[in-house]
Amino acid sequence: MEKHSTKAYDVVVIGAGNGGLAAAIRVLQGGFSCLVLEKHNLPGGFATSFKRGRFEFEASLHELNDFGSPEEPGDIRTLFRDLGVEDKIDWIRIPEAYHLITTDKQYDCVMPFGVEAFIQKMEEYVPGSRKSMTEFFQLCNEVRDAQTYSSSVNGNTDAAYMKKNFPNFIKAGSYSVNQVLDALKMPARAKDILNAYWCYLGVDCDRMSFLHYGSMVIRYITRDAWMPKMRSHEISLALDTRIRELGGQIWYNSPAVKIHAKGPGTITGVELSDGTFIPTRHVIANCSPHLVFGKLLQDQAVSEKMVRATNARTFSGRGFSLFLGLNKSAQELGIKSHNYFIYDTADTAKQYDLMRRVDTNHVQATVCLNNAYPGCSPQGTCMMYFTTMFMSDDWGGVSETEYFQAKDRVAADMIRVFQRETGCQIQDAIEEIAVASPTTYARYCGHPQGVIYGYETAQWDSLMPRMMMMNEDAQLFPGLRFAGGWAMRSSGYSSAYVSGDLSGRQTVGDLKKEAR
Repeated sequence: MEKHSTKAYDVVVIGAGNGGLAAAIRVLQGGFSCLVLEKHNLPGGFATSFKRGRFEFEASLHELNDFGSPEEPGDIRTLFRDLGVEDKIDWIRIPEAYHLITTDKQYDCVMPFGVEAFIQKMEEYVPGSRKSMTEFFQLCNEVRDAQTYSSSVNGNTDAAYMKKNFPNFIKAGSYSVNQVLDALKMPARAKDILNAYWCYLGVDCDRMSFLHYGSMVIRYITRDAWMPKMRSHEISLALDTRIRELGGQIWYNSPAVKIHAKGPGTITGVELSDGTFIPTRHVIANCSPHLVFGKLLQDQAVSEKMVRATNARTFSGRGFSLFLGLNKSAQELGIKSHNYFIYDTADTAKQYDLMRRVDTNHVQATVCLNNAYPGCSPQGTCMMYFTTMFMSDDWGGVSETEYFQAKDRVAADMIRVFQRETGCQIQDAIEEIAVASPTTYARYCGHPQGVIYGYETAQWDSLMPRMMMMNEDAQLFPGLRFAGGWAMRSSGYSSAYVSGDLSGRQTVGDLKKEAR
């Protein structure tokens, strides 16, 4: 194929997902040129929407945490304000934190936002839990403050400052969620209810770092959760618009097939599938290191250290989603909550193991957006979307001839479980239905095995080791950084935006050092 070159850019971002879009804005705000390459015809990656009949479905976002109100903004609203996109989006507040149901009939709990309200509700469900819950949120506040400090210095933290200002953060750093909750003497039932968010991070609470979970919970409960009226695609379009306002470019239908480099740390450009060559010395990849080191980066530039560092990691959850357009309202159907967590058991380690296999996984995180935004679908209707994850590549064993039947079985099970546990009979009201399997996610975003949560954040690869290793990881290949769910902050919308912010600002720092 004949190659032809374009003008050079200071930075090329591969992938117009959440992290890549945020990173591009930071590069442009730093005064450098930037081009975003996207293989699809739309921005956002998973942050998008799609239409079926008279319904426009949200593809993946259940709720955006750490956002806060305009008067009391959270870190993500503040970031959006700094990026220049906050006012380009219409926001709605999610009414409650979550509705937890376990099919062993142990729990049916609705938890509110707000620390005091959350503690009070927990005390009603579990008398005697107030003291340990209060201490939990005090510790979580310190975790959040420590992480905010780390982000403000691009991960270059001062050890003496950390010890002086965040001693409990350091003390809890090497322990799991359940180890810390046990140390706080939290009653078992309170632990079970509190741990409901675990599926948002995809690691059971016996192995998940307390710092990671505590950081997420405090950001949800103190800052509420929010949602764009026009689904996550509204965020993606706002970020696209902002990039163009700042003089950046986005090329859609432009898949990158090769990152050219003379050797480790010497990127020369990015090649597209049509042979176009874009000269650059810096790449921010909004895709997995497995893809970058395994396919995109020229072989002579891939070191054994890169391969070992990548292959040592564990893939997290593979996604499966069901989307329903119903011809009755949520009120008519008796659907009262916005966000349901339905588990077989509150024992997160047992539940994680059940989620390894297609035939034993009955977990769902289910949203009815109409209970937050009644106008999201035509009057007299409502929309629901159900999500689960497979904690192994068991779906990869589904044959081509069994594929559609397997999708139908899992979707039917989700509907059956929801009806059984909530009493809401939705089957006969289904007007539109769409199903996304791990195969769908693998095809749409190019993620290995259909993974939607990046690398599993457990033990040595949990959040804090990743943050502490940012500078060392960057030295694996100078000039190449990662953003999005595969990057240092792991999966989730808020984390993806923060990772893009960090990678963008760090790349600006790299460029300024080169200029000196």
